[in-house]
Amino acid sequence: MRDLQRKTAFIAVFLQTVLNFTLTILAMILVVFLLKKTVFIFDVLLIQNEEVGYFYLAEGIIVYFLYFEFISLIIKYFTHNYHFPLRYFIYIGITAIIRLIIIDHEHPHTILLYALAIVLLVFALLIANHSNMKDDDQLD
Repeated sequence: MRDLQRKTAFIAVFLQTVLNFTLTILAMILVVFLLKKTVFIFDVLLIQNEEVGYFYLAEGIIVYFLYFEFISLIIKYFTHNYHFPLRYFIYIGITAIIRLIIIDHEHPHTILLYALAIVLLVFALLIANHSNMKDDDQLD
């Protein structure tokens, strides 16, 4: 029985190490993309003389925030004892839906569905934050 427990503990540690390593590589890749998007935004704002569409620039900024949020999520994973906080996934979902609204704004019923999805995610965020406050109160 103890041998089985040692083997399962070894497997868990091995898989956690693989996960940590791959998340670190993913974070480095996201940082590279974040830097590339920073250069793109400065290029659009400062260097290019031609008129740039506001939707094109807004989409670039929203994608910039998506990279930023994913990097923050990975940081929180390592600082919260190898746990992804739920509210960060909700933040990423809201930002991604806002990006969809900016990109696909031709059909009013689609925008309405996206807006309802954002409202639903905001309610989920309120519930998640409320349950986190209850958990924090029980720890005190």
